[in-house]
Amino acid sequence: MTDRGAHLRRLLAAVVLLVLACAACSNSTDNGLPRQAADAAPGVTDTEIRFAALGTISNNPMGTCILTCYLEGARAYFAFRNSTGGVHGRRLVISRTVDDRFGEDQQGALQIVAANDTFATLSAPQIASGWHALSRAGIPVYGTPYNPAEMEGQQSIYTSTGARCITCTLRSYAYVAQLAGARRVAALGYGVTPSARQCTGSIRDSINRYAGATSQQVVYFNDSLPFGLANGVGPEVTAMKKAGVQVIMTCLDTNAAKTVALELERQGMHHVVLYLLNSYDQKFVRASGDLFEGDITGVYFRPFESRSTGTGLEDFNRWVSRTGGRPTELAMYGWIAADLAYRGILAAGEPFTRRSVVAATNRFTNYSADGVVNPIDWSRQHQAPTPDDPTTHDSKLECIALIRIGTGGSFGIAGATKDKPFACWSNADRGWSKPTPTSFP
Repeated sequence: MTDRGAHLRRLLAAVVLLVLACAACSNSTDNGLPRQAADAAPGVTDTEIRFAALGTISNNPMGTCILTCYLEGARAYFAFRNSTGGVHGRRLVISRTVDDRFGEDQQGALQIVAANDTFATLSAPQIASGWHALSRAGIPVYGTPYNPAEMEGQQSIYTSTGARCITCTLRSYAYVAQLAGARRVAALGYGVTPSARQCTGSIRDSINRYAGATSQQVVYFNDSLPFGLANGVGPEVTAMKKAGVQVIMTCLDTNAAKTVALELERQGMHHVVLYLLNSYDQKFVRASGDLFEGDITGVYFRPFESRSTGTGLEDFNRWVSRTGGRPTELAMYGWIAADLAYRGILAAGEPFTRRSVVAATNRFTNYSADGVVNPIDWSRQHQAPTPDDPTTHDSKLECIALIRIGTGGSFGIAGATKDKPFACWSNADRGWSKPTPTSFP
């Protein structure tokens, strides 16, 4: 083939993708789902319901396992359901996997739209730039909770938490400081994106909001750290030492948290407690020896350290092991995503379409994945709460499972119990109180 011919073929392919994407935009209806795509069931055969998987495998600058680990949980769940006949007599399978190579999520999404040979998409991207393209094409998306802005208002995009408010205050920050025996708080975060800065701002605002009841104060604040901390954090740790910081709350990835912990140790501040929002990674923490001993992390699902009997965690543990996976945070998100997809298809009945599955799922008002997550009301939690209206679109409870890191990187539940591992507050009253240990049915 000549260079000119190859160029024309590439140009034609690009035009086809653009036409498909634009058609999806122009044919949208009340739920943001185009009638032609949503009223069909691509990827559904007499024996299978086929899913696409989209997310980050290669080129991830943080070096963490994202889509691969996420799919360990999703495949384990599908194996669990397929062992008893699947759904509507069909097996659940992942037939197409697209690596977005960190920065090509929208291109990957358009590949899935163009192929139109899968029913829905399981998604674990670092940057979820393709979610809107999938939603406009009528394809349900079951993703990770790291990209709340991309799911905002999208009736066919689902995560394990519902749409979240990054700028809202949380009592959990003040409670973590209490668990650490600290009143002098530092807040650290990246300045690379508005959402990164908003996360750090939420820490500051939360501590300030409840200061009258807790006597806590933010004595050091930095929301402009460069991504990856290539130059370390020596000056920042020195400044925190001078300010008498007792607990440091971070909106950073695990590698950056380790950089902070190493610098604290170097400057004789190992006694300062780190609150690691994104570091529920037993393997990573264990490999660091006692570096994180005494620090605290947290998750928004029933933690692996809790009692699992009678909950979805029991099935997760059994089937992840049977299918050769590991119990990781990303695997749990994949399990929850697959569970919601299964339940939506089951509730839609036969015959089902993309539209009918989305409609059936959005009638779930108390979805907890069998006690694994704080119940979600999908009739109203595609929209995020706001600081001015924190209740209309939020869960009934503010909940988190807190984990204290022990000797050798061991994990143990903090501020709750193994039977009731969630620390929860009522959202009917946003005032300060100690949390109630909670378990969900």
